[in-house]
Amino acid sequence: MIREEDVYKIGKIGKPHGVSGEVTLRFTDDVFDRVDADYLVLMVDGILVPFFMEEYRFRSDEVALVKFEDIDSVERASELTGCEVFFPRELADDDEGELTWSQIVGYDIVDADSHKLIGRIASVDETTINVLLELDDGTLIPAAEEFIIDIDHKERKMFMRLPEGLVN
Repeated sequence: MIREEDVYKIGKIGKPHGVSGEVTLRFTDDVFDRVDADYLVLMVDGILVPFFMEEYRFRSDEVALVKFEDIDSVERASELTGCEVFFPRELADDDEGELTWSQIVGYDIVDADSHKLIGRIASVDETTINVLLELDDGTLIPAAEEFIIDIDHKERKMFMRLPEGLVN
């Protein structure tokens, strides 16, 4: 069984494309192209399910057309519309490139000095020039390089030294 902590969100399935079962994938992280992966994980009715890819091709910088095995009709493809798409963390660890913001969702932010838990990263907002980390409680923290002291991938923790009063 695939657990949520073993994957991270990289996108969402859009509508079917064509009649052979292809779907559009609006992605926020193209890790599936950088890392050798045969499958993606979709959230189907609250359950994480692996779907093996036959092929994919990029339509733009944010959209790919994906053909999954055993999805051979518009009807079957339309059943996947709206499903969130995830990538296995263990495969992403093999990526020689830099860490992406999507990969740290679910990490705990810990004060580097006191080692007190500040919160868990619920999402990352990259829509502005300054990237923001949104915590489970809605708190926004700037992901400024000078605030990040260390990242422990094994423990899924990001150690930060934040200016006084920023989190209060």
